[in-house]
Order: sequence, then structure tokens, then C-alpha cells
Amino acid sequence: MTIEWSLMGLSNVNAVEAEAHSAIAQSGISFGQRLYDRALADPDGIGLTVVGIDGTAADLTLSELDRRANQWGRALVDAGARVGSYIVLAIPNSVDLVLASLGCWKAGAVPVPMRWDLPEWERNRLLEIIRPAVTLDARTRATMAVSAQNQSGEPVSPAVSPSINGICSSGSTGLPKVIVTLQPAIWTGQQGVPFLEHWTSVERPQTILVPGPLYHTNGFITLTYLLSGDRLVILEKFSAAGALDAIEKYRVTNFTATPTMLARLADMPDIDDRDLSSVVWMVQGAALMPPTLLRRWFELLSPEQVVMAYGMTENLGLAALRGDEWLAHPGSVGRGFRDTEIRIQRPDGSLAPVGEMGDIYLKAPMSGLYEYLGGAALLPATEDGFRTAGDVGYLDADGYLYIADRRTDMIITGGANVFPAEVESALTDHPEVADVVVIGLRDPEWGRRVHAVIEPRDVAQPPSAHEIIAYAKGRLAAYKVPKTVEFVDEIPRSAATKVNRSAMIEVRGG
Repeated sequence: MTIEWSLMGLSNVNAVEAEAHSAIAQSGISFGQRLYDRALADPDGIGLTVVGIDGTAADLTLSELDRRANQWGRALVDAGARVGSYIVLAIPNSVDLVLASLGCWKAGAVPVPMRWDLPEWERNRLLEIIRPAVTLDARTRATMAVSAQNQSGEPVSPAVSPSINGICSSGSTGLPKVIVTLQPAIWTGQQGVPFLEHWTSVERPQTILVPGPLYHTNGFITLTYLLSGDRLVILEKFSAAGALDAIEKYRVTNFTATPTMLARLADMPDIDDRDLSSVVWMVQGAALMPPTLLRRWFELLSPEQVVMAYGMTENLGLAALRGDEWLAHPGSVGRGFRDTEIRIQRPDGSLAPVGEMGDIYLKAPMSGLYEYLGGAALLPATEDGFRTAGDVGYLDADGYLYIADRRTDMIITGGANVFPAEVESALTDHPEVADVVVIGLRDPEWGRRVHAVIEPRDVAQPPSAHEIIAYAKGRLAAYKVPKTVEFVDEIPRSAATKVNRSAMIEVRGG
């Protein structure tokens, strides 16, 4: 079998890496072929369920997924896609989004999911650096869907996407970035190994709830579990009620969620009466988890069913731990996971001793296998292959990692360094606080003052700023306590529950 292969546009791959990847591609099974094999093995098995905002659902069997992915692959080629082409997918979670992604892998193209609701100027900046062969968005979606319906569903010629996918960054701290993995879309079997198998065996196939948007890494990566034979239950849009309904109806076995999602689930009035018995495990990622919320999930499930993971889209490496480990090392995000090495460096490059704060550097087998489109510099690297995303933290004597925050988010106030995540974690436990974001605002006395933006649980009767500040004083060093407090009806978060700190600072005068 001959598989088409291309390294076009991947400037971060040296000759040795290119030769190694090419050899893998020539002997491996493409993602498209893997889907075909899964469909042959279990044609009537449900591979995908997409749950609409109104609760209606669409089910697709593995044979339907394979056939329609072939149709979408051909439609993309007709629209201009080639092996190695970037294909922008700027539509919400939907059957079309999944099929278009699978169609990219069938055609050997590179899917780049993108937020569909970006302001025009930001969308245009990203499109300028991606230079996609095809853009699937609100304007082209209907035409592309009709084109796909008119295509043959027979198997396509095998092709390998030179990159599994790209992920867009909004560029909130500088140039817009598109992070492209340099791993080719070759099925190795490792892509479908459940996180929990690091600790215990996991019965498969799994039924995986996808509560967040596929334009985020945690959402898009679940498509590789679909290829492994697991069933995906994708929410068109996250809501706590919708997620709980899906868990019960489809007997969901696992999911990945952000702390904000988990807080909204835990705050549901009937959460203690809901049936979570099918859930074998869940992963928390994307942000630090407040201890009170974490302990609440230990009650809803058990410590052994809760996994916390720390990583980044650039795939520099991973740290992870299970809830029972966290109880022995409270506040940690884990130890090196799947051959990841972790070390802490001082600004002068020397290694920090146990317990001393410094820059977090990671090294893993896949470290460095990424590039940025758009001209952004790669993340700093040491001569021996360790890389940092700019996060700050320390290691304890047992090798467990603790994160303070991103250095880029650090607030320098009166000459002292304050990490927003620490202040947010302290304020989140206040019984009248539903959500909080801490930012640094210009101040004539302090340079930057610590400012807390709070979404109260009861918008009609928020706590006073004095109450919030007094609460913070009981939990934080004086220089970390917010000097000003602001109440809003809702914290502006994306569908992935992320917040744009730079934008919040800008609208408040910088």
C-alpha cells in the first residue's frame, strides 16, 4: 500500500526528523485507514453522538462515520485541499465539524479547528497566517455539506496528514499563533490509551463525554479515542444540566473538564441526586483546581476516580496525579507522566533546589514536535532538550510539581510578585463567589494593583468589597490581597471557559 506523504510548510522539522517521520508514514496506518478498519470491525457500533442545545441528539455508527468521512474528504479535495493543506474549521461542535475533521485525515490535509465567534479582525489575522486551502465556516458550511452528500462514500486512496492538527491561539498576549503538531496522523495505538491506565486497568470501549469545544486541545484530542473504538458524546454547547443529562442517558464513563465546568456541575441543586454511577474517571485540566472544589468532586466520585493533568498545547510533556496522591501532596499537579522529566530552573539557568520557586521546564519524547505559524518564536529550550511555556512553580522532595502561575500573568505590585491563580484560588472558596478573575491594573502608588473581578452567586445581593477583602486577608499575605474589587453579572469566558486577561485589563484602562 502506498501512502501519500508531505512535509510541506513544516519548517521546524530537521532532516533527521523528516526522514524518521517519512519512514513511519511509509510503514504505518493512517488515521483515515484506522477509521476504515474500525468500521469493518464494528460497523453497527455507535461511534458518535452529538447532543444539541435543546437535548435532541444525532447518532452515527462507525460505518456511517467512515462513509461520510470519505464523502467529506472528497468534497474538501474538490474545494482545493491537498496532502499537507491547512483546512480551517470555524463552526460550532456538530456532526459536520467531526466529519470535516475526519475528512481532512482521509485526504491527508491538516484540520485547524478555530473559534467560530471571533471578531472579524482577529479571525482575519489568523486566516492570514494559516493561509488555508479551504475554510469551513457559517458562510461555506451549507455548500460544503451539500458537496459532501453528492460524493461517493467508497474508500479514498490512503493519505497521511503530515500534522495531526493545528490549534489556534487568540494572541491575547501578542502575535496570534497557530500551534501545529509535527506528529503525522499515523495510528500507533498509543493515542487511544486512557489516562487512568497509568494507575489501573480501564474497561473498553469507553463512552466519553466531550463537554467543551473541539477548537480546544482537550476537545479535539478525543477524536483519536473515536479512532480507538470509543464512543464520543459531544455537547453542541456546554451547560451543567445538559452534561448531567448526557452522563445519565448515555452512561458516560469518563470526561475531561475545566474547573469552571466542574464548579457549575457541582453547584447544580440536584447534583447529589443525579446518577453518576457510570463514571469510572474524569480528568481536570486547563487551569488550577481550587482545593474546596476538588474535595467536593472526591465526594461526588472518589479520589481514585479524579485525575489532574498539567500540560500545554505545544505538547512539551505532562504531569499528572490521581486524587489519592493529591491528598498526600495537596496542591500538586503531579509528577512526570508518560516519560516526562521535570526540572525547575532559576533565571540564571541553574537548577533550583527542592521547594524553591522557578521556571518549569519539561522534557518528553515528543518535546519540540510543534511549530508556530505566524512568526512567533518557539518556546525557550535548553541545550539538553528541556522546554518551558513560562509557567512558574516548584518541586517537592517526592518529585511532585506545584504551579504558582504563568509568569506572563504575574502582577508586580509595589515591587512584589503576585500570581493571579493563587489569589483566585483563595477567593473561589468564598460562599458568595461564583467565579473570579484577578488582574493587575495601573496604579500611581503601586505600579500595578491587584484587582478582583467577581461574579457573585446572587447578582441581586452581592457581598461587599469590604467582605471580599477581609476574607482574602484571612488567607493571603497582605501584599497579595486585592486592593480593589469589582462585581459583574458574568465573567466573560469562552466556550472553553478560558478568560482573556489582557482584554479585561484593556477595557479597565490598562
